[in-house]
Amino acid sequence: MKIGLMAALAALLAWSGATLAGDAVQVKKVIAFAETAQVRKAVVDECELQNKVPAFLAKFARKSVSLVDGDLSATGRRLEMEIVSANASGGGAWSGAKSMTVEGKLYEGDTLIGDFVATRYSTGGVFAGFKGTCSIVGRCAKSIAKDISEWLQNPTKGAYLGDAN
Repeated sequence: MKIGLMAALAALLAWSGATLAGDAVQVKKVIAFAETAQVRKAVVDECELQNKVPAFLAKFARKSVSLVDGDLSATGRRLEMEIVSANASGGGAWSGAKSMTVEGKLYEGDTLIGDFVATRYSTGGVFAGFKGTCSIVGRCAKSIAKDISEWLQNPTKGAYLGDAN
């Protein structure tokens, strides 16, 4: 029991020390929609999904993620993400469920150490009839960010997160 507790404490201290030492994963503050993404213009212009995923990720991952304006450094760890779909027809909850998919690749320098496809669906939850399209698809963005933050703790190649699996 003592050995297990000491091992857990050592792992925690090593992880927090690495985070404090500046080994946070770099993520762009604004991510792009994939060139092949078929997303309604209103969703792109009004829902701010490009900002929401990184912002929620930084919130959930705390100090293990660093948001960066512009280009990511070629050294250290970086997570490159893009929104590949956002199925969000107008009309809020009255037009059906909304969904969103984000793909990401985690690099250490030039080496790919993990990648994922993350998808989430939402019907809007409680009081959905009073929510707009952006609010509902924003719930998808928040859930995806939480899924990614958990994946970052133990990244793997070919991961399917959330509703993608």
